[in-house]
Amino acid sequence: MSYQNFSLKQLQEIDAAHHLHPFTDHKDLRGAGSRMITRAEGPYIYDSEGNEILDGMAGLWCVNIGYGRHELADAAYKQMKELPYYNSFFRCTTPTPVLLSKKLAEIAPPHINQVFYGSSGSEANDTALRLVRHYWALEGKPQKNIVISRHNAYHGSTVAGTSLGGMSAMHSQLGGAVPNIVHVMMPYSFELAQPGESEHDFGIRAAKAIEDAILEHGPENVAAFIGEPIMGAGGVKIPPASYWPEVQRICRKYDVLLMLDEVITGYGRTGEWFAAQAMGVEPDTITTAKALTSGYQPLSALLVGDRISSTLVEKGGEFYHGYTYSGHPVACAVALANLEIIEKEGLIERVRNETGPYFNQALKERIAGHGIVGEVRSFGLMGAIEIVKDKETRERFPDEGSAAVVVRDHAIANGMMLRATGDTMIMSPPLIWTRQTIDLAVERILKALDRAERDLRK
Repeated sequence: MSYQNFSLKQLQEIDAAHHLHPFTDHKDLRGAGSRMITRAEGPYIYDSEGNEILDGMAGLWCVNIGYGRHELADAAYKQMKELPYYNSFFRCTTPTPVLLSKKLAEIAPPHINQVFYGSSGSEANDTALRLVRHYWALEGKPQKNIVISRHNAYHGSTVAGTSLGGMSAMHSQLGGAVPNIVHVMMPYSFELAQPGESEHDFGIRAAKAIEDAILEHGPENVAAFIGEPIMGAGGVKIPPASYWPEVQRICRKYDVLLMLDEVITGYGRTGEWFAAQAMGVEPDTITTAKALTSGYQPLSALLVGDRISSTLVEKGGEFYHGYTYSGHPVACAVALANLEIIEKEGLIERVRNETGPYFNQALKERIAGHGIVGEVRSFGLMGAIEIVKDKETRERFPDEGSAAVVVRDHAIANGMMLRATGDTMIMSPPLIWTRQTIDLAVERILKALDRAERDLRK
């Protein structure tokens, strides 16, 4: 059955009748109808009406090598013909997860040499939570099971992922979170810094909130701290340079494990393979997914440090955890081809040395001065634009989040896919963007901001 045999209206009616979307007000969607994306090539996506849209979100933070890469389709096809599936249970495995594990150990920080596979970042964070608590139990400290996270963090949408995350709207629908998870302030200086407080001092204060929570609950009871190096879905909140080194110091002082959620930042987005390397921290686990396959196949990889893996091997005993598709051979074959392209085309070096700095410069010099922009910030190829009513006071427009939605809708109408999160516009483009692509994006964003300001100030 080909979708070309259906009109847009027919597809929207079928979608409304049978398809429940993620993170959606379904009553609202039924009235508006879905936007139908039908094909993509390079940095562009195309809808059913033939409109070309520059994808500023890399799908959903994931299509790092861009669309239409036949190398990945060929890798999947070849693996499907040879061995479409077998599991990793019962002391079995297949060649591609073995080779992918070797590759991931080579590009990860030196103290990380083991990998546990799933199909999504949410699954990987479930695994990380289970593994950290299992580790402390094997060490004879089962009471050391509290995990500290942050307000407005996003760690997935499973029960454990939602519990680890700090989004109140998600918690309110959960009806009972996983116990022994506590949340502290986020390193978001735009709204939380005190008058006259330097970025450095704010970063130290935000890190101290973790130490305060450890002392409140007792170091003997705290298993780990989990955090995104850059808070993605919460609004591309980039911590001050002082933050992560201080977090690392605090975790080591109190013998608390450090879990990094790099589902968004992994595989080149920050100008290094992992943000852990870009920010100089040594985590005990790194959660990855999304760009591991550039979104061409669902796959996640929890990277596990030597401290934890050594205990698993030395103490023994079964880890009662796993997924049907752990180490899926087709997904792992696609991941290997994807990582090869990232290396061969020098995409990480391009982000670090060329497009990342140019992106930062373009935001600051061409967008920051706009009348409804309170702040711009970026790291590598991640960016944020704060939407405000008053630039001087940082007063927001009424109805939190509504102004950013107006900007987003104008951006899409003008051929630029952006995401609105609260009062913040966020970007996470494919790593194949060039200076010319960035110039085009800035041009379209400025048009969207102009039109949104006109509407918002009426």
